[in-house]
Amino acid sequence: MNKPYSFSIEQMNGIVEDTYAKIINECDNLKKNTNCPNEQVVALLSVIASNYATATEKK
Repeated sequence: MNKPYSFSIEQMNGIVEDTYAKIINECDNLKKNTNCPNEQVVALLSVIASNYATATEKK
């Protein structure tokens, strides 16, 4: 079993917040440039998220 992990307050107010903003911005750019629906963005994010799932979670 994986150990629980939490970002620090400094990370939450720094790199985590920055990363979140960048992902949202790029998803908005994708929608703007391709006219794809939200469901397509969600599907893409799901594929990306699956790359970070552990082997146990993927089963």
